[in-house]
Amino acid sequence: MQRQVQALTDRAEITDLLNRYLRSLDYGVFDEEWARAFHTEDVTAEMPIGTVHGRDALLARVRQGMALFDRTVHLGTNAIIEIDGTRATAHGAQLSTHVLADGSDGVFISAGHTDTELVRTADGWRISASTLRVVWTQGSPPRLPDEFAPAPSAVPSSS
Repeated sequence: MQRQVQALTDRAEITDLLNRYLRSLDYGVFDEEWARAFHTEDVTAEMPIGTVHGRDALLARVRQGMALFDRTVHLGTNAIIEIDGTRATAHGAQLSTHVLADGSDGVFISAGHTDTELVRTADGWRISASTLRVVWTQGSPPRLPDEFAPAPSAVPSSS
């Protein structure tokens, strides 16, 4: 019974962390406290705007990427969570709606699959690796600065 309670508690904590992370992207407060609340120091993140290693690099990239948008709504769903002691994986889907910050009021929507690795730390569960694979987009994406333009195959064409 104790193992079942721990498994349910872990699942609830991981679900809460992932939900809070996606919701935090819509509020635009990306500081060190934000980064520590969600990620390990040695996190690796593979995103359409490039792959980064380390919490500081991730924080810088998220700041740059999110500055391209005036407003956003990020939704995550269908999380399949597997827990193995102090490690876990979560596989899910993500739908992101972005209002461009270029003054055009253009909207860019992307949808994809997420794979997240998590570890239990002294401060609770944290993301140690994440991958977002975009499978479709709608609308015109923002113009990316040269330093993190994705490879041509990283973002599918609009459909």
